[in-house]
Amino acid sequence: MHEKHAGIIFILTASLMWALEPIFTKLAYASADFLHTSAIRAIFACLTSLLYIAIRDIKKISLPSRYLPPLLYIAFVGTLFADLIYFLALTMVPVINAVIIGHMQPLFIVLFGFFILKESLTRYDYAGMIFMMFSGIFVSSRSFSNLLSFHFGSIGDFFVLLATIAWATTAIAARKYLRSIFPATIAFYRFLFASIILSAYLFLFSCLIISNLYQVIVGIIVGVGTILYYEAIHRLKAAQVASLELSSPFFAAFLSFIILHEIATPLQIAGIFLLCIGVYLLSKKED
Repeated sequence: MHEKHAGIIFILTASLMWALEPIFTKLAYASADFLHTSAIRAIFACLTSLLYIAIRDIKKISLPSRYLPPLLYIAFVGTLFADLIYFLALTMVPVINAVIIGHMQPLFIVLFGFFILKESLTRYDYAGMIFMMFSGIFVSSRSFSNLLSFHFGSIGDFFVLLATIAWATTAIAARKYLRSIFPATIAFYRFLFASIILSAYLFLFSCLIISNLYQVIVGIIVGVGTILYYEAIHRLKAAQVASLELSSPFFAAFLSFIILHEIATPLQIAGIFLLCIGVYLLSKKED
């Protein structure tokens, strides 16, 4: 298969995984809380990444000690903090809110890239950030009456936003310190360190068992989605990846309606299109 065609298939499948994750997470909450689900998810995401590394080249699992600090940062900030509050937020907000606000991550990556990595901003970057900010406001407001009343979301929406900012910082850390590392290896250690902490918590304060099959599915979905995403970025341009990944909110809106009977409001649908415009502008180069 042509590399570009393979990359397109990989990123579209990864986007479907990102849409399915919050849906299966909500289904898992029927018999488990967000902490227990997060722990089982981390364990199976770690095992999925390990299996992929073993298939490709098990030697890639070994890393020099200098990579430990950024990997620990990604594990603690990206999984123990961001993923946990994201899972907590899913107990409070619809799937579409979580997916759209989560997909505002490029906005914060651009901002952090400007302040931390000293990357320059173009007029398209500024325009894209404006569209993405309005996208987040539209999605979290949910209705025109809330928007006109300046009700810009709930505490759950705020938690998703915090998770999104934290994920963006881990992307910057990976870009700055882990460029030469096999992507699946990064995913493996991210979930390994987090699963150790979460498993210890469950062992001490709860029960380290699988409550339902949905927890396992969520872990596998995250592992597969992460691997496919990294495989895609090796085959496609960054702008192509960003554009194709925007299929995730559309998958989420459709699947959450079919499975969870959640309905996106007209304002939220408008927010999806603003997000698409924003990401397109962020990925556009200055003439």
